[in-house]
Amino acid sequence: MIKAAKNTGKPAARGGDEMTKQGTPPLKVDRLQPKVKKGLTVVITGHGKGKTTSALGMALRAVGHGMRVCIIQFMKGDLYAGEWDGIKAFGGQVELQATGKGFCGILGNPYSMAEHRANAQDALQLALEKMGSGLFDMLILDEINNALKLKLVDLEQVLEILAQKPPLMHLLLTGRDAHPEVIELADTVSEIMEIKHAYRKEVEPQPGVDY
Repeated sequence: MIKAAKNTGKPAARGGDEMTKQGTPPLKVDRLQPKVKKGLTVVITGHGKGKTTSALGMALRAVGHGMRVCIIQFMKGDLYAGEWDGIKAFGGQVELQATGKGFCGILGNPYSMAEHRANAQDALQLALEKMGSGLFDMLILDEINNALKLKLVDLEQVLEILAQKPPLMHLLLTGRDAHPEVIELADTVSEIMEIKHAYRKEVEPQPGVDY
């Protein structure tokens, strides 16, 4: 049972005031170690906000464990995103390659499908190179599900990447409309559902939250 905090009669801490602590830190912090290490294939899909954000959160967690991470963004590239500079705080443990020309067919994107496909094909080759380099513990293929849905990459190409994944590498595939065969082969799949989104109230995308 959770008990309510005791009323001390003192006002709550305000900005600049020292907070009165009621609790204490744990006696120790344990570190879990799996008995058998395994590189996971994780799919983050759905029409809600937070797929790339979730993957970036896992990159942050991986860095905390001393891992090296490579992020390849299949669609992003024509609009600045905060993670491009944010990863610099990781001190070289994270490499990010934004290879896309934007989200084709929306927001007035000026590039042809052929141009988008050419860039996505380059991103696939880059993914295979990074996967085989032995330099990374985690590979994030951001928006690859979208690229497959839009036929910028082929299903056989994505399945080849899954088949070539080193046993101890974690592979993350993000983007809406994940293909059923990719979902079937993945170890972990999360579908992010939209309940509300600010843009439906005509609120513009906000830096730090949306990009």
